[in-house]
Amino acid sequence: MRLGRRSIAALLLVSAVGVMAFGWPLLASSASGLAHSQDAPWLFAALLPLLLAVVVAAIADAGLDAKAIAMLGVLAAAGAALRPLGAGTAGIEPMFFLMVLSGRVLGPGFGFVLGSVSMFASALLTGGVGPWMPFQMLAMGWVSMGAGLLPGPDRLRGAREVLMLAGYGAVASLLYGTVMNLQGWPYIGALASGVSFVPGDPLSENLARFVAYCLATSLGWDVPRAVVTVTATLALGPTVLKALRRATRRAAFDAPVTFGEAEACGEPVACGEPPGRPARAPAERRRAV
Repeated sequence: MRLGRRSIAALLLVSAVGVMAFGWPLLASSASGLAHSQDAPWLFAALLPLLLAVVVAAIADAGLDAKAIAMLGVLAAAGAALRPLGAGTAGIEPMFFLMVLSGRVLGPGFGFVLGSVSMFASALLTGGVGPWMPFQMLAMGWVSMGAGLLPGPDRLRGAREVLMLAGYGAVASLLYGTVMNLQGWPYIGALASGVSFVPGDPLSENLARFVAYCLATSLGWDVPRAVVTVTATLALGPTVLKALRRATRRAAFDAPVTFGEAEACGEPVACGEPPGRPARAPAERRRAV
């Protein structure tokens, strides 16, 4: 599913908002008061309606019809159902491989919408609604969108494609955990340690503390998430990719219906009618219906 200019602009706007939402504490001075704000996540949670509005604009600009919306709902429901299976235990989150494969087949725009909606639905399903939810939606949207931006979507098939997706899934799983750490790390400043965020310190020093924080706290979750994603992609990837591509071909998202004039009787018929098949008379068409 290809994107128009407005859809690309909408995705860039959402991504810019996300980058600011994740990275603002690193650039805030100690005198600004922003770095000490404990309710800043709620401020960005208020951006959730804006995020949803931009996503809807992207859907409208891409021309997604009822069939595409139905597929979006099915895949989002499947992703939301997969997430509780691991319950986040030790980083076991099987929904990641489905988001990667779906983004690969259906493109970056559809992938971003799918990742965001799936995370939103899973938060409602598991009771995980909180100030972190918009950040999770953005991060998962980026994961699926990145899969849609991988090279060779029309020509790369078979084992090489599955290996590429498995490698991307491993990297995306690690980056997802890192980005989500950046969301919560600034608010542990009260913990006096060498890994805490220090408002107003130079960016390089805070980044060094952030790397130490990731290694000390979340690596035990990020690595198993990557392992599960790679394993599921290698084991189920060929079957899931084939099913998704078959579904998109049958849905014919990019095949608009046009009408021409039948040579026999002048009645308009769909251009997709088999060659040489005579057009039905109006009464016969009514009986067929």
